[in-house]
Amino acid sequence: MPTRPGMPDNNASPQSRPKEGPILSPKIREAARKAASDAGEILREGLTRKIEVGFKGRINLVTEIDIASEKAIIGILSAAFPEHGFLAEESGTRPGASSPSEPSPRGGRWIIDPLDGTTNYAHRYPAFCISIAYEEQGTVLYGLVSDPLRRMDFEAARGEGATLNGTPIAVSRESDPERSLLCTGFSYRQADGPQIRNLDHFEHFSRAVQGIRRSGSAALDLCHLAMGVLDGFWEMDLAPWDTAAGTLIVREAGGTVTDGDGAPFALDSPIVVASNGPLHRWMVETIAGAREGRQRRPEPE
Repeated sequence: MPTRPGMPDNNASPQSRPKEGPILSPKIREAARKAASDAGEILREGLTRKIEVGFKGRINLVTEIDIASEKAIIGILSAAFPEHGFLAEESGTRPGASSPSEPSPRGGRWIIDPLDGTTNYAHRYPAFCISIAYEEQGTVLYGLVSDPLRRMDFEAARGEGATLNGTPIAVSRESDPERSLLCTGFSYRQADGPQIRNLDHFEHFSRAVQGIRRSGSAALDLCHLAMGVLDGFWEMDLAPWDTAAGTLIVREAGGTVTDGDGAPFALDSPIVVASNGPLHRWMVETIAGAREGRQRRPEPE
């Protein structure tokens, strides 16, 4: 797929791309794997009993399992790297021990979602995961997404490719939208707005593709794209902990990740568009078409 200005070419295989950035310390992987393993045990155990469920918003759930999982992850990572900072879904930003005045001391920070798919988990719907990413100076260098039910661990380091349980994975090469399977989600924040903006995108895509899925776990969706099960994914209003690990895994599997305009994706971008590469321009243009149609329509009173 030819690229346009602002749309990076991420379709070359990771093996053919030059190594980028510093070499990742094996200790990063070891600590993240240990943290994900322990958190996975907590998630599996929680499914065997009744758990306490609370609300962070009208429909935005939080469970005792989210909190216990996050505590375990941060405990393991902070013991291994006391100088590192943290950005986690439940506890927010935490500085490392070496410099309390800086959110990311020495440039190292962990971005954590201890339970991505909390609503699924609370309803015992089997689509949830743990997402752990490590960044230095704003660049994500490592990502791990663990599906504890299926014992599937997706992992990537910048410039080194992506794996599933240690075996390399790659995105699909589907180039025909009519044969593609896409995935999306709907933000909790949109539920209380005058309109659910993603419905416009959903309608435009649904008229052109073979199918659209909505699993309720963005991190897992991105990993399923990376392994070639899905061909494209988009979603609005996601948080950094939803996308930090998954987008790196997609890129390292040979996929493309941008914002809704085809510009480089940032963790604070209002929309993420991820694809296998050949479908990317079409996805970005479809989103633009949906946006233009919405702008022409009067807002509901």
